[in-house]
Amino acid sequence: MYKLNLTDAGQFLQQHWQKQPLLIKGGFTEFQDPLDEHDLAGLAQQEEIDARIVARQKQQWQVHQGPFSDQDFERCCTGDWSLLVQSVDRYLDEGTALLNAFDFIPGWRRDDLMVSFSVPGGGVGPHVDQYDVFIIQGKGKRRWQVGRAEAGETLHPHPLLSQVEAFEPIIDAVLECGDVLYIPPGFAHCGETLEDCLNYSVGFRAPDQKTLLSSFADFVLDAQGFGQRYQDPDLSLRPFSAEVSRNEIQALKALMQQTLQDESFEHWLGSFLSEADDQASPQRCVTQQQAAVYLQRGQPIIRSLACKGVWLENTGQQSLITLYLGELRIPFDPALKPYVEQLLKQPCWCYDNNAGEDLFSLLAELVSQLLNSGMWSLSRD
Repeated sequence: MYKLNLTDAGQFLQQHWQKQPLLIKGGFTEFQDPLDEHDLAGLAQQEEIDARIVARQKQQWQVHQGPFSDQDFERCCTGDWSLLVQSVDRYLDEGTALLNAFDFIPGWRRDDLMVSFSVPGGGVGPHVDQYDVFIIQGKGKRRWQVGRAEAGETLHPHPLLSQVEAFEPIIDAVLECGDVLYIPPGFAHCGETLEDCLNYSVGFRAPDQKTLLSSFADFVLDAQGFGQRYQDPDLSLRPFSAEVSRNEIQALKALMQQTLQDESFEHWLGSFLSEADDQASPQRCVTQQQAAVYLQRGQPIIRSLACKGVWLENTGQQSLITLYLGELRIPFDPALKPYVEQLLKQPCWCYDNNAGEDLFSLLAELVSQLLNSGMWSLSRD
């Protein structure tokens, strides 16, 4: 269990979130690394995991993409090097627990946990990220410098490495185990390892317009409907036939905007925000009665670490809320929100016998659907 020592989360959101960087000394008391460099190297050898080694030797940068073999490590880990592995939270229960320490940020905004191991001198150079990040210092020490939100010249010392020119730091500190550094988007920063260390970067998703429009366009193309054509019953004569009038421009724009106002927009949005890399196959085998027995026994309900379920705020007009699990939609009673929240946050959840008879019945029905979705199970496969 990880608890961030943040005195006032509301104040942080008001004064720092997407505004100013912040160093939180002792952000985690007696921080325990959830894995070591050997565990990280093991993950980097798996085909489905995004891993890379960034090395610098005699001012020459090299970037190697995983997966890696033992021989690759011997060949690539030379000079000042770092091993970086993305989405560790999808393979490690403790990774999810670390992400949950930042639950004052909406769940759909939390993206993944990137873990790096670096030797002295290791790092990826000064760079800028276009998303918020909390950097947690594990074992070892690392010096971090953060500059102002001023875009410097972009440099590419290697085709797979984007850096920025040197900057004047507004934060210059050595992070020790348990310290946390928050960096908003657009602020240049650079970390240099002082002794063998592990770093944990909690990144936040911030989809751009291209990504949103591309996904929504795919949804519209696959969906039924959206076939309304342009109409102009009030067309009048004009002096130039090649000219498109301002009214026509606005009418075409309005026709496109109607797709965003359609009620199916929220179905797309829920699916988009909860889409997982690996969608489980529905099982269709657990009844509500069986789920009730599992719950009463205190049997653990285990969530796939790839699951990123969300629900959209109820407008007050619907009696049920829809839980989105990628393309799968599961309606549930609003009274079950606290249980759904825990089911989505905890890799392993057990019922604590605190629901009345009617609510328990609703919970058993929901749990049966979750188990049948394939995203939850009663045991590790």
